[in-house]
Amino acid sequence: MAGRKLALKAIDWVAFGEVMLQNQKATANSLKFWNETLSSRLAILPENPPAIDWAYYKTNAVKAGLVDDFEKKFNVLKVPVLEDKYSRLVDATETEDVESRAEFLSLPKTRIEQYEKGLEKLKNIIPFDQMTTEALNDVLPETKLDEKKYPSWPHKPTVN
Repeated sequence: MAGRKLALKAIDWVAFGEVMLQNQKATANSLKFWNETLSSRLAILPENPPAIDWAYYKTNAVKAGLVDDFEKKFNVLKVPVLEDKYSRLVDATETEDVESRAEFLSLPKTRIEQYEKGLEKLKNIIPFDQMTTEALNDVLPETKLDEKKYPSWPHKPTVN
């Protein structure tokens, strides 16, 4: 039964609640309520519908041939089960999303490692008030002045 397949997809409500915005909690609670209601109704239903007792209807029907006609039509009737075209696409999209999420989460981790290395470097240097300019330039090379770009005193006139 298709309902049984849908019931296999369980929602992690704790994780859903963590990413939910505070002003949307009421909507999320309503969604959870309806999901639980419909899931419980679906779980109550039997896998196959109960068989029709044609003999009972034949004995209680006013018209004798009416039940036989209904039984023939019912046995001929076959409800087509729709083919599932979209589950594969959804599963493929889900795997792509998992891969892209893992890639997205790995990028900040590498930056965090670089920043932690820089923080360790800053923790291990001597205090700035005890440093000389040369020591500061050795520890933090980005602080060294570019003398071509910013010449020191006395300034040389620039040629146009």
